[in-house]
Amino acid sequence: EPGESLEDAVAREVLEETGVRVVASDYHSSQPWPFPSSLMLGFMATAEPGAIARAGSELEDARWVTREDIASGDIVLPPPTSISHRLIANWFDAGSTVPLRTMRSRSWGATAPRGKAVSG
Repeated sequence: EPGESLEDAVAREVLEETGVRVVASDYHSSQPWPFPSSLMLGFMATAEPGAIARAGSELEDARWVTREDIASGDIVLPPPTSISHRLIANWFDAGSTVPLRTMRSRSWGATAPRGKAVSG
């Protein structure tokens, strides 16, 4: 929105799409996005605990996950080259003794009988 800071935009977008209130956010990194000539910005955020209530159809899924959920391999992660994967890995590694990159995990596009996709 005009005059809105990036941090305020993160809080607004998360609230609009999930019903979750962001209390703090920090810029993490960016990734060029070829269509439609965009730049994807990644932020790490702290949110108030609570239920997620998806609004509209922009998100296919939204949920809280734990490091244990990711370590189990039941969650299908974005490809390692994506900003989404880097955000997840940063969060995972901050609270784990074993880095995500050393763990066996499934990425989008991998054949898997079960699994839930997680996006950053």
